[in-house]
Formats: sequence, structure tokens, C-alpha cells
Amino acid sequence: MNSIDETPNQENLSPVDKHSPTLPEASLADLPEHLQQGAIRAGWPQLMPVQAKAIPYLYSRRDMMIQSRTGSGKTGAYVLPLLDMINPLEKNTQALVLVPTRELATQVAHEAGILGSATQVHTTAIYGGVGYRQQLDALAQGAHLVVGTPGRILDHLLKRSLNLKNLKFLVFDEADRMLSMGFYPDMRRIQSYLPETDISTYMFSATFPAAVLRLTGQFMRQPGMLNLSTDHVHVAETEHIYYQVQGMDKDRSLVRIIEAENPLSAIIFCNTKDRVAYITAVLQRFGYDADDLTSDLAQNAREKVLERVRQGKLRFLVATDVAARGIDLPELSHVFQYEPPEDPEAYIHRAGRTGRAGGSGTAITLVNVLERPLLMRIARQFNVPLQEKAVPNDEDVQKIVSERVIALLEARLRDRDRLQIERMARFAPLVHSLGESEDESSLLTMLLDDFYQTTFHAPIVPPAEEKNISRPSGGRSGSGRRSANRRHGGPRY
Repeated sequence: MNSIDETPNQENLSPVDKHSPTLPEASLADLPEHLQQGAIRAGWPQLMPVQAKAIPYLYSRRDMMIQSRTGSGKTGAYVLPLLDMINPLEKNTQALVLVPTRELATQVAHEAGILGSATQVHTTAIYGGVGYRQQLDALAQGAHLVVGTPGRILDHLLKRSLNLKNLKFLVFDEADRMLSMGFYPDMRRIQSYLPETDISTYMFSATFPAAVLRLTGQFMRQPGMLNLSTDHVHVAETEHIYYQVQGMDKDRSLVRIIEAENPLSAIIFCNTKDRVAYITAVLQRFGYDADDLTSDLAQNAREKVLERVRQGKLRFLVATDVAARGIDLPELSHVFQYEPPEDPEAYIHRAGRTGRAGGSGTAITLVNVLERPLLMRIARQFNVPLQEKAVPNDEDVQKIVSERVIALLEARLRDRDRLQIERMARFAPLVHSLGESEDESSLLTMLLDDFYQTTFHAPIVPPAEEKNISRPSGGRSGSGRRSANRRHGGPRY
């Protein structure tokens, strides 16, 4: 976990070099008998392609960045080798898996329980929004594999109910989402509790945007890069996704997709200037940091908008193809197409705005039932590997934002001293009263909405130069690993 100063690039990310030759794929028969039994219980007659390719690299214990699409079987790709490399006779935490949501924490822990049913490895899930008692009991009994969200993991470290001094393996699952959900400060603070000895670190992610690539050096040691989204082993390219939406609900669908995807920065393409103005207004009314770019914009105003994007002070740029022609925005994590372009070649130009600067990105297109055939023709013409996803519904969005609010509030609570906690106790009876009244609960709803909009949807600010802080016992700072700044407030990094 020693940090490196260099920004990862295609040369030092490739696992194919004279020191690290391409490893042969694994098969289920190559695994120990007890893991084969677990795979059978999970209903796996054979390893999935992602697992077959990735497992040998995890056994090599070299730090690795592994790109794999969601739902491809990546959980098994790291759980199976971890279950084999953990020593069940040692009653301590040897592997930590950090995930962005409680849902994923329970899913990974459940899968580990099935795959490890014939082993003596104990797994527990640690996440916020629930009481501590059950988690404390599980940790006290000795959990070998801990799966959790960064905020709650940090809580247990501060309470000394979790000890990482014997940790051997660290996994970041859905790393792009974690680094875009405000967990970066917590992840850096967790780093100060890691052991003196080197540990093996693995990052799994559907995409590795440039902003994520820049941060990997703070958590990994000369990592290799394995792209399992295609048949090639190289730094990843753009992921192409489309959503079929109801024509009259397209603007609200865009908002729900943005809330679920939570892009670090994006350009949203529309076919007309009127549509650009409308979408910009919708996003601004929903609290997003958005501005428009059309050919009618004066050059001075145009440059101001583009400079805000380049400096990370504007999150969403809404534009037409003509207005966006010739501009250089190298670190967009997402490109949204509110509608397919009238010129098929424009799709390639639009999608090419993301996945640059050595990273990968995501191109998302919204289509109604009449526009879908046009998008399919474009995909066939240019051999674009489109994936269809279901539009998140209101319940999906409510669940997502609730988890984010809890994580943000828990992080703020951790930074309060005793006097501040004593002061806020004055409002406990009022909160209880407001929660019991259906009419007055809208006051709490309003406060949470305001907190979420001002905290989570604030403009992106790149991490400032970090300074060492006084650290808890049980870890070390310096010597290649910088401790986190507990007052770091930059969201989504």
C-alpha cells in the first residue's frame, strides 16, 4: 500500500511485461476441492470468463486494477482466491473488501458465505444505517473476511472493534463508484490503520476514468491493469449504454439516470439549441451544477463556461454538436446523448469525448421507441457494443440517495467533538417529535434535501494537497504512505 507519485498510464498498467508475463486462465478444476464444492453450491458448473482470467493474477499477489462489467461475475473472481489464501487458524481480519453500498456489502458477504461453506473462513458485512450490536458481535468472534462500506469500517476502526494489523489483502469493489460517492476522505483515513507490512491490493471497476486513475497511486503499489470487459488485456476504453425511455418522461428519466450514475463530470448532447436550453433549466432546477453551450453564445461567455469545466468547477455541460466542435475537455467521465444524433458519425465524435487521458469512460444514450431503431443502425454501422439498462425508478433513486445521505451524515458526525455532540443533543426530543408527525415530518425531509443538495451536489473540487495529521495508534504515516486529512471536504472523490 505504499503510494507512488507517478500517474498510472498505459505503459505501467499493462500486466504483460518482462517481469509479469501473461498468466494462463484458471479452471474450476484448478481450485482446491473445498472451493470447488462452494462453487457447486453456488450453481457454477464452471468459472465465468472474468473469473478464469482474473483469478491467477490475484494468486500472484501483485497489486492489480481489473476492469470488468457489472454482473460479469467479478465478485467470485476475488472471493474465491481470497477464501483460499486466508488462514482460518488465525483468528483475525486478513482480508478487507470496501464497497460503496450496504446492498453490495450484503451481496458480497452472502456470496462469500456460499463459496466458503466448505472452509472455516468467517465473513461478515459491515455497513451504516443499522445498529452496531450485531456487527460488534461478529467482529468480536473473529471475522477473517470483512466486507463493508468505508464510513462504517472507519467507525469500527475508531471504536477499536476492528483491527487491521494482520491484514494481507485489500479489495476495492466498484472503485469508480466509491471514489465518486464522497468516500475518498474515509478511504484515506482507513489507510492510516493498515499494517506496516506490504499488503496485496486489488481494484475492481466497470470503468477507470482519468480521475480514478490519478488516485490509484495513493492506494496501490505499481499496479498492473487487466481489462476483462473485452477479449484484450489493455487499458480500458469507453462503455456504451443505452436506456429506452418513455417519450414524455425523458427529462425525468435523465435526472434519475444521472442520480444513479453520479458522473464526476459530463457533457450532455442535444440536437437543437432549444433542447439544450430546456435540459439545462431542468438540471438546474433539480439542483445540479449545469450550464449550456450553444453556437449563439458569445466567445467571451463561451470561454468562461469551458474554463469552469476544465477547472472542475462545472459538473454538467449541455451542448449541441456544433457548439462542442473543436473543444478539448480531456477528463469527462461520462457523455450523455439526450437523443441519438441526426448524423450517425456524430455518435462516434460524441462518445469519443470520454475515455481519454489514458482512462476509460461511459457513453449513455436515451432513446424513445421511435429513436431506438436509429441507434441500433448506428451501433451496427460502427460496431459499437451497446448494452441496454433499465431506467431507475423513483424507489431505486430513493434508496440510492438515502444511502448517500446516511454516509455523509455519519462522516460529519465522526468529526464532531464532545461539546458539539452535547449541543446537538438539545434537538433530540424535537427530532423524535417531528418524526412521529406525518405533517411535520416534511420539515425533516426538507432539511435532508437541502443537506444533500449542498453537500453531495456541490461543484467538484479536486483534492487539495494533503497534510499529515496526528494519527491513531496502530498504523504509520509517511514512508511512502500519506495519512488522510480529516477535514478534507471534497465530495465525489
